[in-house]
Amino acid sequence: MRPTPADIEAARDAGRGLVRHTPVLSARSLSERVGGTVALKAENLQRTGSFKLRGALAKLASIAPGDGVGVVAGSAGNHAQALAYAARARGLACEVFMPVGAAVSKVASVRAFGATVRQEAESVDDCVAQAREHAAQTGAVFVHPFDDPLIVSGQATLGLELLEDVPDLAQVVVPVGGGGLASGVAIAIKDARPEVRVVGVQAASCAPFIESLRRHRPVASRHATTIADGIAIKRPGELTLGLIERWVDDLVTVGEDQIAEAMVLLAERSKLVVEGAGAASVAALLAEAVRPAPKGTTIAVLSGGNVDIGMLAAVAHWAETTSGRRLRLFTRVSDRPGGLAALLATVARTDANVLDVEHVRDGVPLHIQETGVELTLETRGREHAAAICATLEENGYPVVPDPPELPVAKRG
Repeated sequence: MRPTPADIEAARDAGRGLVRHTPVLSARSLSERVGGTVALKAENLQRTGSFKLRGALAKLASIAPGDGVGVVAGSAGNHAQALAYAARARGLACEVFMPVGAAVSKVASVRAFGATVRQEAESVDDCVAQAREHAAQTGAVFVHPFDDPLIVSGQATLGLELLEDVPDLAQVVVPVGGGGLASGVAIAIKDARPEVRVVGVQAASCAPFIESLRRHRPVASRHATTIADGIAIKRPGELTLGLIERWVDDLVTVGEDQIAEAMVLLAERSKLVVEGAGAASVAALLAEAVRPAPKGTTIAVLSGGNVDIGMLAAVAHWAETTSGRRLRLFTRVSDRPGGLAALLATVARTDANVLDVEHVRDGVPLHIQETGVELTLETRGREHAAAICATLEENGYPVVPDPPELPVAKRG
């Protein structure tokens, strides 16, 4: 059931006029850091913010216009938005089952594209089951997010663009959720240039393909908590598992810190807003889970940019803390008039900028004449942060650094 070159070309025709031919962007700072030529396939700039539109339009092309058939899906984010947009463009009714806890911004986007949203279940798996049942009852076409040959054909069109835009293409690093994108890209590229290496990347906390490939059958993941919620698929599909096993050269995993670091690097250096799932390819290169090709260009596919603004802010704060530019610490002061003022005067002499001050009187061991103070400071980096802590200690303020906690998003 693998897509043929003709299938992929047909999928490209299905998306013509709606699917953007997204740019391949140079990444000099990343290339220097990892020791090879790396470029970015900016699919985060695709309409609806991810590659999913390619597959959705390919699937909808199989529905005869004017027959009154609508489409239905279960999804928490990118697939829902892409299908709603594609259905509106093709004049089809669209109904999407989304989890009760789905991001408000994503639900609003789906509704803005004209789809009916039903939020009745807690998990994505339950939403998919509801969508299948609805399709069986109403005759609507169920659109699976990845385990469908037409969907895979649509995602494969990204591979065609890479073949056209990167003459010295040597390697492609692709985020893997359900496997539709990675398998499609691998098929499209290897049909033309089998020597090009394709590597998939999963979040370590939700990586069902690793065990599934070992057992040669779909195995559900035990965990699904990650900031890369767009690839937090608990169970591979029957179709995509076989395609990944046949066409993808290797599969690696990356941790939460590495994904967050990649998101920050892309924002700071490349000026690109990329969600955790989309940044997984860059995370794999930064972590040296994947080495750049010794000759030619390695492409990191940025599969999506639909990140919740609250998550983006939390990741930015985490990055500032881990880099030493944001210091949160706890200390004690005399619980008498002027005690806090004396502490802040000491901080001022270090040239730190005070972002937040909070008295802490409960839940910590304190002398009856002491009060706890939690400070959040803006600093110039690790050395400055260390100097601030040393100055406070020298002036009688014991310092307990508060380590950063990386925020997570949960998928069903």
